[in-house]
Amino acid sequence: MKQIILLLTFAILFLVVIISIDLMWEASEEPNYTQYVDPYIGSGGHGHVFVGANVPFGLVQLGPSNIPQTWDWCSGYHISDSTIIGFSHMHLSGTGIGDLGDVNLMPAVGHVTLSRGAAGDYRTGLYSLFRRETETVKAGYYAVHLDRYNIDVALTATKRVGFHRYTFPAATDTKVVIDLENGQCWDKPVEGYLVQENDTVVSGYRYSSGWARDQRVYFTAVFSKPITRFTATTPAGMTEEESDREKKGEKVYGLAFFDMPDGGELYVKVALSPVSIDNARMNMQAELPGWNFAQTVQLADKAWNDELSKIDIRTGDEHLKRTFYTALYHTMVAPSVFCDVNGDYRGADGQTHAGEGFTNYTTFSLWDTYRAAHPLMTLIHPEKMNDVIRTMLTIYRQQGKLPVWHLMGCETDCMVGNPGIPVVADALLKGYDGFDHELAFEAMRASAMLDERGLKYLKEYGYIPYDKEEEALAKCMEYAIADWSIAQVAQVLNKTDDYRYFLQRSKSYAAYFDTTTDFVRGRSSDGAFRPTFNPFESVHRDNDYTEGNAWQYTWLVPHDIEGLVGLFGSRERFIEKLDSLFIAEGSLGEHASPDISGLIGQYAHGNEPSHHIIYMYPYVGQPWKTADRVRETLSVMYHNAPDGLSGNEDVGQMSAWYVLSAMGLYQVEPAGGKYIFGSPVIDRAVIKVADGKTFTIEAVNNSAANKYIQRATLNGQPYDNYYIFFRDIINGGKLTVEMGDVKR
Repeated sequence: MKQIILLLTFAILFLVVIISIDLMWEASEEPNYTQYVDPYIGSGGHGHVFVGANVPFGLVQLGPSNIPQTWDWCSGYHISDSTIIGFSHMHLSGTGIGDLGDVNLMPAVGHVTLSRGAAGDYRTGLYSLFRRETETVKAGYYAVHLDRYNIDVALTATKRVGFHRYTFPAATDTKVVIDLENGQCWDKPVEGYLVQENDTVVSGYRYSSGWARDQRVYFTAVFSKPITRFTATTPAGMTEEESDREKKGEKVYGLAFFDMPDGGELYVKVALSPVSIDNARMNMQAELPGWNFAQTVQLADKAWNDELSKIDIRTGDEHLKRTFYTALYHTMVAPSVFCDVNGDYRGADGQTHAGEGFTNYTTFSLWDTYRAAHPLMTLIHPEKMNDVIRTMLTIYRQQGKLPVWHLMGCETDCMVGNPGIPVVADALLKGYDGFDHELAFEAMRASAMLDERGLKYLKEYGYIPYDKEEEALAKCMEYAIADWSIAQVAQVLNKTDDYRYFLQRSKSYAAYFDTTTDFVRGRSSDGAFRPTFNPFESVHRDNDYTEGNAWQYTWLVPHDIEGLVGLFGSRERFIEKLDSLFIAEGSLGEHASPDISGLIGQYAHGNEPSHHIIYMYPYVGQPWKTADRVRETLSVMYHNAPDGLSGNEDVGQMSAWYVLSAMGLYQVEPAGGKYIFGSPVIDRAVIKVADGKTFTIEAVNNSAANKYIQRATLNGQPYDNYYIFFRDIINGGKLTVEMGDVKR
């Protein structure tokens, strides 16, 4: 008997040791989140995502640019294409308008024509074809083989420096072309400058006009081998015999030649600055003084892993993991750092400003991102929020209003409403205090009281008439959302008169509601509804709606759902109409915007004004319908494939909707942090929030059939609300939801 006990004791001890070693081994390994990132997702269809090498929120997005300059090439790249004109250092991701593509480098051998070129004839340009099987794309890394030149290209980056590795074949005319002419889509060169500083350094700048009307980027490029000859020229003036070390003009190219008859590797580091060549050098020295390419790739991967680790999920579905972490990755391409390592930046006033103690950002696609991307950022990027808001307040000081759609220091005024207001209000109401709250209110109020973009008529009529302003209804309804956000801040700051004024103005949407049709429709300055009305039709001009129709815009009242229900006359009538949205069938018309995509009935998930609609059901006591529609949208509108987005990525908004919804949350009201419950598709999410705390969401008995929340506990206590507040999440803790197949 003693021997049996000893054997059992030994066996138990042995198992304990084995398990302990296994746990220690697991603990010693860093989680690898980047293995689930697939940058190809969204590169097909109309996703318009950036494909290339970058680090989170970096100024540099280094990647290939294709020949086409049409809508599906807004980022410079589309999965259907097989051309590369070069590797440029700045790209947009997911926008519906193209720009950037600045400072384009192309390694080459043999004769080249300094032009973008036409596919099918190499004599027309410097482009090369490539094959997808030679392409490698990972977070922070891009590689491809250029068939025309037989050159292997590999790219990585830091925040402000692009790092190239070119592997050349044996040749007598090895060169690198620096192209300051070709940007992307609407971007056109205004002035370029190149100078060879010594036998390894070429510097310059590129000024351009496009979506960003006055864009300026400075750079310095350092080569790992001596330049044997350098030619700076324009396309018309270049001959192989020229050797001009310096050139300024509208369309400027540089050709740096190298003595590499046996082929081999050439490295190039290109540092950018929005301020000066000198600052580009400073950025280079601070971020990438050495030449260790492999180490830079590892550091880029680590930077992405660190950010992606802010949400650790558990699920048995590998496809879901790839979709989730790629979506999270896409939310971190922008806003982009827009200052040098010392803080210097180019302001919205066109002037250079010395560092003011914060990180300046750009690429604010606010009409899109105020809805989900910024509410997600408030949860997982608390360390960045104060700088984002300080950037927006600085833009206000320099241009007289909060940003609308800000790009490279330029206000584009793209899209409608005042979308910067909800972002600032949301941060303030959530308790972020690293910025001046009085200045924030001043900025919001001043932006809302201007006379531009229809605001004059809103103040005069109480709504914006269609005979006074294009897209009047859409503008007014977006202004109503911003006005509600101001009112909430005014209440917190004890500004009673402002609270009353903006709360009343936030109800301006009601002027458009037609009780005879239960739709919103345009009204003229004499109060009459637009006489011609088709709730399905959407047109570009002479239209009440922006990228939408009456079916979609009727629900654009995320700030006052109770008031919208009241306009319908009863909760039952509201629900009946909302149900019909997802089954209504009709033509959008031949002139409809291609942005209206991802349709379920007339619900358009591919465009942002619809994004909150699914989450309205809990407000009227039917949360199970939200669960049904969330699960449908997550599975139908997102895929682990190049065409895996149902519309433009829109600088992280489409992906932020997925990330929040996959965890079972969505912020409907534009500011304040009330996250509505949906239907989590992941079994557990551990979110790193502020001050080293974590908030865990656990879905018990979760499955395709068990998609309805049966009951919930918060930190072990029963929880009966259909929402959770930001403060409860940010304080850390655990939300447990028990899932089942009973509609509740």
